[in-house]
Amino acid sequence: MPLNRRKFLGRAAATGAGVAIVGGAAGSAEAAGQGGGRGPGRPPRRYAFTVMGTTDLHGNVFNWDYFTDREFDDKDHNDVGLAKISTLVNAVRKEKGRGNTLLIDAGDTIQGTQLSYYYAKVDPITARRGPVHPMAQAMNRIGYDAAALGNHEFNYGIPVLRKFEEQCDFPLLGANALDAKTLRPAFAPYSMHRLRTPYGRDVRVAVLGLTNPGIALWDKMNVQGKMVFPGLEEQAAKWVPKLRSMGADVVLVSAHSGSSGTSSYGDQLPYVENAAGLVAEQVPGIDAILVGHAHTEIAEYFVENKQTGKKVLLSEPLKWGQRLTLFDFELVWAKGRWAVEKASSRVLNSNTVAEDPRITRMLGDEHKKVVAYVNQVIGTSTTAMTTAEAAWKDEPLIDLINLVQTETVQAALAGGEYATLPVLSQASCFSRTAKVPAGQITIRDAAGLYPFENTLEARLLTGAQLKEYLEYSAKYYVQTPAGAAVDPARLTNAEGTPDYNYDVVSGLTYEVDIAKPKGARIVNLAFEGKPVDPKAQFVFAVNNYRASGGGAFPHIAGARQLWANSEEIRNTIITWVRAKGTVDPKAFASVDWKLTRDGEPVF
Repeated sequence: MPLNRRKFLGRAAATGAGVAIVGGAAGSAEAAGQGGGRGPGRPPRRYAFTVMGTTDLHGNVFNWDYFTDREFDDKDHNDVGLAKISTLVNAVRKEKGRGNTLLIDAGDTIQGTQLSYYYAKVDPITARRGPVHPMAQAMNRIGYDAAALGNHEFNYGIPVLRKFEEQCDFPLLGANALDAKTLRPAFAPYSMHRLRTPYGRDVRVAVLGLTNPGIALWDKMNVQGKMVFPGLEEQAAKWVPKLRSMGADVVLVSAHSGSSGTSSYGDQLPYVENAAGLVAEQVPGIDAILVGHAHTEIAEYFVENKQTGKKVLLSEPLKWGQRLTLFDFELVWAKGRWAVEKASSRVLNSNTVAEDPRITRMLGDEHKKVVAYVNQVIGTSTTAMTTAEAAWKDEPLIDLINLVQTETVQAALAGGEYATLPVLSQASCFSRTAKVPAGQITIRDAAGLYPFENTLEARLLTGAQLKEYLEYSAKYYVQTPAGAAVDPARLTNAEGTPDYNYDVVSGLTYEVDIAKPKGARIVNLAFEGKPVDPKAQFVFAVNNYRASGGGAFPHIAGARQLWANSEEIRNTIITWVRAKGTVDPKAFASVDWKLTRDGEPVF
C-alpha cells in the first residue's frame, strides 16, 4: 500500500521524528555504493544549487489590496503576492534546473489579507467539506518544499492551522513548537532533501524550522496548555548536531525570527524574539538562515559563529511576496563528503515580473468572492475621515476605534464588580492610508482601520501606571526643541518604533511635549478635568497583543485581566457600524491629546 505523505508527516511530527525526504534520490549511484572521490591529479568535483526563500506572505496571492479594492502599490512601487513569486521561481528553475533548486518559506502565511481571513472565518477551511485554503493551493502549485511556522499561523486557532497543514503538500516545520504535556515536537522539526549530482553522490540538505517564542504570549488564548515555545538557540543547538549526524551535507534554518537580537515583549518570556543572528552566532554547523518576522529586507548578511569562526549566511526577503531570496551554494567533494565551499545570497524584486496566469486562473473564483464580500455596504458616514495625520494628531477615526472598544468593555462589565470604574481605551494608527468616505461604508472601509486579528481585553491599571504607559508610548517621537522646524515625515518612529507600537489613550486628556526627553513628556494628564490620581483605578480596554506584552509596554502584561473576548476587534467595529447605521464624528470625535513644546501646540 503506498505511503500517504501527509499521514507520514503527521505521524513523524507526533513522534518527534519530523523528517520528510524529498527530491530525486531514489535509485541514486550513492545507494548503489559508487564512490564520489577523485584520482590523483584530477580536479575536485563540484556541485552548485540554489535555495529560494520567501517569508511573511501574510495571505497575499494576488497583487491586490483588498482594503483599497485596487491593485497594490506603495511609494516604492513594490508588488506583492504568490502569483508574482511563482513567475520568479519559474525563471530560477529554468535557469538552474528544477532538480538543482529548493523552495522554502519562513512563516506567517495564513493571516494578513481579507483573502486569508475569509477562508478562516467566513467560509472556513475547517467546515465539513470546506474549501482548500488559497495559500495552500498556491504554494502547492508553485511547489514549495518546506515552510516554517510563523506566529500569525496561530491567530485563528490550532484547528485552522492543523487543517491548513493537512492541505499542504509540504511540511510545516517548528522544532521549538512543542506539545505542552509531552514536550515533544508538535510539528515536524525538520525536513531532509536530496539533490542528485552528476557524480553519483547526492547532496543531503536539511531544513530546520524554528518559530517565534512570542506565540506563547500573543496567542495565549489559543495555545495555553496545548503548546509551549522554547528559545530558538536552545532548540537549534539540539537539532543541528542531529541533522549532521544523519548525514546532512548542508544545514539551512528557516527561522520566523528577526536578526536583531531584540524583543518586543520585554521580560515577559526568557527568550529572545528576534534571535536568528544569535542562532548563527551560537550554534555551530549551520550554513545559512532564511530570516523572517521582522518585515525588513536583508539581501546578504554574514554572522561569525563564536565557536568555529565560520561565516553563517543570513537573508530576509521583504514581506508579502515583494522579494524572493536566492541562496546560492557551491559545494566541493572532499574527505568523503560534500562541503560548502562558498555561499552567497541576493533578492529578486517581484515588481519586475508579471503574475503567473496559472495561479491567478486557479484562484480567480476565490478572489472574486472576497472582493464581493469586502464591498458589502454596512452603513453610512456623514463626513469623510482619514488616518493620514493620525500619527501626530488626534483624529476621529482613531477616536472611533476607542469608542467601539470602550462601549464594548462597558457592556461586558455592566452589573459586575468593576462596572462603576471609568473605562479608558488604547488604539494605534495601524495604517496611515485608512479612510472612511462620506456616504456608504463598506466592510473593507471598516476593516482597513484594523488590519490585524487582535481581540479585546479589559485590564485593571492605576493612574500612576497609565502615566508610565503613556510615557513609554511617547518615545515614538523624535525629540524636537522649541523653535525648531517640525517635519512630520521625520518626527515619528524614533528608535525604530513602528506605528502600531504608538498608543493613544481615550478617556483622558494630556499633552506630549516633544521638546522634553523620553520618559518626561506627558504633561497635564487629567481625567474629567482634574489631574489623574496616581492611586485611582481604571479599566483599560486593550488589544490582546498589547496585553500579552507586545511592544513591551510597562505594567499591562502583569495587570489583572477583568474580561477577554475571542471576537476580532475588526469584526466588533463592523458590527457596531451595522448596528448604528450612521457614523457621525460630531457625536464622538474630540481632541483629547496633542503634541506641544513648552506648552505651545505643535500643530
